[in-house]
Amino acid sequence: MYKPTAPGTWKGRVDATDGEEGKRWHQGIQLLNLSEETEPATADQAFAFLGFCCDEGVRRNQGREGAVQGPSALRQAMASFAWHLEDDTALLDAGDVYCTNQNLEEAQKQLGKKVNALLTNTYKTIILGGGHETAYGHYLGIKQALPADKQLGIINFDAHFDLRTYEKQPSSGTPFLQIADGLIEDNRDFNYLCLGIQQYGNTQKLFNTAGDYGADYVLAPAMQVYNYEALREKLQQFMALMDVLYVSIDLDVFAAAYAPGVSAPAALGIHPEIALILLQEIISSGKLLTLDVVELNPTLDVDNRTAKLGASLLYHVVQQWSQV
Repeated sequence: MYKPTAPGTWKGRVDATDGEEGKRWHQGIQLLNLSEETEPATADQAFAFLGFCCDEGVRRNQGREGAVQGPSALRQAMASFAWHLEDDTALLDAGDVYCTNQNLEEAQKQLGKKVNALLTNTYKTIILGGGHETAYGHYLGIKQALPADKQLGIINFDAHFDLRTYEKQPSSGTPFLQIADGLIEDNRDFNYLCLGIQQYGNTQKLFNTAGDYGADYVLAPAMQVYNYEALREKLQQFMALMDVLYVSIDLDVFAAAYAPGVSAPAALGIHPEIALILLQEIISSGKLLTLDVVELNPTLDVDNRTAKLGASLLYHVVQQWSQV
């Protein structure tokens, strides 16, 4: 269920006459094999990308399949980014976890093991999804690495709560209810802030479940730059009570004009600018532990628009996170 990234996977433009000044991400990326014993990060700022090649949860949730190709498309979109990182910063590709034979539950366990290995060895971990079932596997790794006295906060940029019941089987619509129940079982708080919720995309049952579990949220129409101060205040109030933060970016939160290549496009989704500003606020808190980008469906993308959006957000995340 796991494969390290093959040499030569990262390819892009080469400005041969510019020397070190023309360096791009594909020329600086290092490969990390998690099949072997994971060594502690040697750079002061070591970022590890780990793919989760899975859309079984999307299939179970009756969504449009194709997110299994998301990690590859994100890598391709990031490859030619100009290198503006300091000498003490390293980018590493830690390979991919695969879902085989529709065995989502085992794939999530394997993802959790790899995430734990990265976090416990002080890598700044970025997971490339995959459907939003990625989140539960991601959490399993966070759970293993998180000290008992640390309060975890979850911030989800998403058009959907993903709090569906999983009595029959887990899916891309159930991860945060699974996380909530797991935290409660461990006598820990479920601290969940969802940004960009579409009222038309969530039933009253889901709003009620959010209320029952104490989840907070902001509806998509309020996610506007002109409303930044109110959004910033809500975010600050949430983060002040947390020790560490797990951020999930579901690309279906964005308007379909920016993100057509997702399992469930949103005609009236949010603008990328407000997400970028709020991400900067989150990173500036110094509490970000780990992050994922999910629901990129390259088979439905238009001119790689969605892949480029997800990759560009990650570029800015890495740039700012490397300075914290």
